[in-house]
Amino acid sequence: MHTIPSRIELAARILSAYVARNSIPADTVPALLATVHRSLLALDRPVESQVRRATEAQIRASVRPDALVSFEDGKPYKTLRRHLTLRGLTPEAYKAKWGLPVDYPLVSAVYSARRSNISRQIGLNQRIRIKAAAE
Repeated sequence: MHTIPSRIELAARILSAYVARNSIPADTVPALLATVHRSLLALDRPVESQVRRATEAQIRASVRPDALVSFEDGKPYKTLRRHLTLRGLTPEAYKAKWGLPVDYPLVSAVYSARRSNISRQIGLNQRIRIKAAAE
């Protein structure tokens, strides 16, 4: 029959394997054994949720006409996409991490309106050029 070793036995086995392959001072062995034992005991404890949720008030306060305040670093941005990409997050992962609604904006209203006006002007100029070329 195969028995499951106790935490102390398991810690001793791990430490003996480590000491067999590494050179360490003899006076550090008890502290190292205690550290390994604590680490093994920590494996039984449930992991605390790493998900941080923003409150409704924080979500409303983060959306301003001229900028969006990032929950990652608290700084305002006109668009969050580049900021999130630099942090290794997708928009979906960011929204899930902070508990944001699916329709949470990633571009500020002022910046979006300005880009929209630029696009309309470009389109208007193209129509004028096409009409002038046709005549």
